[in-house]
Amino acid sequence: MGDVISDDYQTDYVAGQDNIEKFGFDIHNIVFPLTAILIVAFVVGTLIFPAGAKELLDSAKNGAIAVFDWGFLLSANLFVVFCLALIFMPVGKIRIGGLDAKPEFSLLSWFAMLFAAGMGTGLMFWSVAEPVAYYTDWYGTPLGVEPNTAEGARLAMGATMYHWGLHPWAIYAIVGLSLSFFAFNKGLPLTIRSAFFPILGDKVWGWPGNVIDTVSVLATIFGLATSLGFGAQQAASGISYLFDIEGGLNIQVGVIAGVTAVATLSVIRGIHGGVRILSNANMIMAGLLLLFVIFAGPTLAVFQWLWDTSVSYASNMFSLSNPFGREEDTTWFHGWTVFYWAWWISWSPFVGMFIARVSHGRTVREFVTAVLIIPTIITLFWMSAFGGGALNQVQNEIGVLGSEGLTEVSLAMFQMLENISLSGITSFIGITLVLTFFVTSSDSGSLVIDSITSGGKTDAPKAQRIFWAVTEGTIAGVLLFVGGEQALNALQAGALSVGLPFTLVLLVMTYSLFKGLHHERRLLIAEGKMV
Repeated sequence: MGDVISDDYQTDYVAGQDNIEKFGFDIHNIVFPLTAILIVAFVVGTLIFPAGAKELLDSAKNGAIAVFDWGFLLSANLFVVFCLALIFMPVGKIRIGGLDAKPEFSLLSWFAMLFAAGMGTGLMFWSVAEPVAYYTDWYGTPLGVEPNTAEGARLAMGATMYHWGLHPWAIYAIVGLSLSFFAFNKGLPLTIRSAFFPILGDKVWGWPGNVIDTVSVLATIFGLATSLGFGAQQAASGISYLFDIEGGLNIQVGVIAGVTAVATLSVIRGIHGGVRILSNANMIMAGLLLLFVIFAGPTLAVFQWLWDTSVSYASNMFSLSNPFGREEDTTWFHGWTVFYWAWWISWSPFVGMFIARVSHGRTVREFVTAVLIIPTIITLFWMSAFGGGALNQVQNEIGVLGSEGLTEVSLAMFQMLENISLSGITSFIGITLVLTFFVTSSDSGSLVIDSITSGGKTDAPKAQRIFWAVTEGTIAGVLLFVGGEQALNALQAGALSVGLPFTLVLLVMTYSLFKGLHHERRLLIAEGKMV
């Protein structure tokens, strides 16, 4: 058998083969200019017609969500099942980079980077705001449960955990594992198109691959710019709340400028000297804040919420994952779950590719466990402490949340912390975490875009990294300053609209990964290196 199994992943293409080197840049001849033209056209059009752009893109987004809600949910379910299966399948023993590959980063640094890139900032705001919103019927309730009841509280926590648990991380894991496997085991360029080589062969280096990479860059930069713009508004609200100053447009643009400046310095230093250090610092601060909230807050209630949330998440997962017969909670289902799934999918090229970049030397089983299971467990503790603590305040009429409910998403975390000891210090740490998580997302995204637009190179010139870091901040700042919230909403709708076509891309990528892993296992068995 060993003589008949061959490696049919050979290609004459190398990373950067179609590149142009000029003005200190090393860019792919098609993807970079095409992406730049589309970005400029979109930004200019949005600034000239912010209301029209928002209306048009909202229609596209809402149409995709309303018509293909079943596609988003069933696809996400498939990704979870596939990833869980990989942990137990024989292919789980395959090592990314080959049998003798060694991890580039320590286990803690590796996990800190993938978690910070994946969803660090979102957890800071939504871990408090989301369960309170569901419990008080702020915008619908999950499965039509009665709001302001004990069952409503448990389901609010379970549904929040559902949105931030296995499903989003499975989406990231599919992309991350596909790219790392085909780049480090098969020697293909580290770019999205490489994951489709088992299906398309050398055609991936032509127009189909150019389309895949261009869409991936647009989804990444629009998603990052949107998050940076809205995040600046949220951070400015927190600064205003904490220091009693006006959190207007100047503060918001200042936040964007500051985050962009630090992110630029980080990408100049690279993954080891920039992203890794910031991610480690983030996780240390987040861990300390979590422990403080658990033990300075209602400790017994938090541990009770840990149990209730786990049970609610597990027992309601099938109902929440079922797209059919949801008439009782259509508003909630479309406005929250399907919206989240489209958002995670639109972010998957960025997060998945960054995870791939830092995962050399890990086995498939180790990769999936670290990307899927461990973040879900940590998120469960985080949600139980912050979300459960917030619901405890609402139910017992403590503080602003208890008296007024959810008034503004960006302030919910600070309003919750206000009723715990040392609220000034914890709120300051919270703002710092928000800003540093934005920095790690921005610099990680810049490195990813840089790799795609350079044809899969991981060592493109520093000037190119700086260009993309500054471009992200400039898009967010200009849209916010000139077009206001309408322009940012249009950009967000554009990023979400990419979620539908990219769902199909992920489904094909899943099959391609399955095919590639089994091909690799047969090769290793044939060579006597695996049983």
